[in-house]
Amino acid sequence: MKLKKVLALALAAAMTLSLAACGGGDANTNTPVDDTSTEAPADNANDEAEAPADNANDSAEAEAEAPVEGVPGYLDIKLGEDYTDLTATIKFLHCRTDREEDGTMAALLAEFNKMYPNITVETEGVTDYAEDALLRLSTGDWGDVMWIPAIDTKELSTYYLPLGSLDDMSKELNFVNANSYDGICYGIPVWGNAQGVVYNKAVFEAAGVTALPTTPDEFIAALQAIKDNTDAIPLYTNYAAGWTMGAWDAYVGVVSNGDDTFMNQKFAHTASPFEDPGDGTGIYNLYKILFDAVANGLIEDDYTTTDWEGCKGMINNGEIGAMVLGSWAFSQMVEAGDHGDDIGYMPFPMTVNGTQYVLAGGDYNYAVNINSSDDNKIASLVFIKWMLEASNWNNSEGCYSTYKGGTNPDMYSAFDSCTMLSDVPAIAGEEDLLGEMNAESELSFNAGGNTKVQRIIEAAATGSETFDDIMADWTASWNAAQEELGVEVNN
Repeated sequence: MKLKKVLALALAAAMTLSLAACGGGDANTNTPVDDTSTEAPADNANDEAEAPADNANDSAEAEAEAPVEGVPGYLDIKLGEDYTDLTATIKFLHCRTDREEDGTMAALLAEFNKMYPNITVETEGVTDYAEDALLRLSTGDWGDVMWIPAIDTKELSTYYLPLGSLDDMSKELNFVNANSYDGICYGIPVWGNAQGVVYNKAVFEAAGVTALPTTPDEFIAALQAIKDNTDAIPLYTNYAAGWTMGAWDAYVGVVSNGDDTFMNQKFAHTASPFEDPGDGTGIYNLYKILFDAVANGLIEDDYTTTDWEGCKGMINNGEIGAMVLGSWAFSQMVEAGDHGDDIGYMPFPMTVNGTQYVLAGGDYNYAVNINSSDDNKIASLVFIKWMLEASNWNNSEGCYSTYKGGTNPDMYSAFDSCTMLSDVPAIAGEEDLLGEMNAESELSFNAGGNTKVQRIIEAAATGSETFDDIMADWTASWNAAQEELGVEVNN
């Protein structure tokens, strides 16, 4: 594989697509990951992580069933009944540094120890998780439980414990296909995210916007009303953070066209995915919302000076009208000031044949170290099961429950009239095709492709390019990648 392909895959944000989210100053998956660290270590991570891929593939194909002998499968464990006397100390690596700092993680572990008093969980929140986790994974220095970074699915069995068959796991858990290979599940999402827009209800009301926008034109009109009738910034881009730009990629498939097979099965084979269908839908009109908002002066005065941490308090206080971010951001905006009740979450403003579609998918995935001791593997499975099924953490974070028997927060009431879909997995043999197309084209949809979205803002603000110029360039890059990779192209 060419170096640029490997590097891009190594730095890709974990996705279900990537709908992943880290908190505090390093939130990400829809999807985006804080990816601001230097590229120099990435080459090392890439070199070290690439070598085991063939072995991982062989291993995955050789293992026809899960779990590992001597260790129960995830579904075999009865929470609160099994292993209550197990004594073990495990380490959990994650990216929610904010929940380490505010005491949430400690409170969760205290509750966990009421049920499992002899299992000690040592936690570490990592700021530059997207890169740091890859480096640690390649060296083996990460502990027993981690959130899976962006690796080739063929490598899963090299690093992680098989948890059960995908068919069986899917009966009790949502969104488990992203980190599965050859029918075996290696990861379980921390929770699910729905992709929409976080907004301030009081600002919209003051602007005279009485109904949530459902199309690009209605959304731009609502932003214009905010500019005309309030002092708030209509749409805050979060350009300077970089990683936040990747949030726009989450709407490429289901949300923009209503097709749950598009992202993982059709996108790579489509000859002209960036052309305007002429009805306000599709990838073209998705990104044109951002271009038009910038061109019409409906964003902050200086996009180069946006402040990720500061914007949370700003939207809470009514200084911002809306931000395009996954649902993981909702709780952070609510907690950022005294006006949490003003924060709302709306479906993304696109309508396909009269229906608004919402993409729901898993965030980062829990996984267990294949090289841990049997006791630590079991303790890790127990911990993960408790976090998913008993902690209620997803509700406090405003996220969908991975456990099908769990409850979901009421922040999603605006989604009741929408059709919610998850991306269908790639067809057999093409699991890595989109990743290869992303790398070869250097567009990196849902995989850390932040600069291509920043380019839209820069062009709209400076007049250096038209939107159609950018779409034509994307098409040329996409078609060149298809040719280089020998991809069958469908019109």
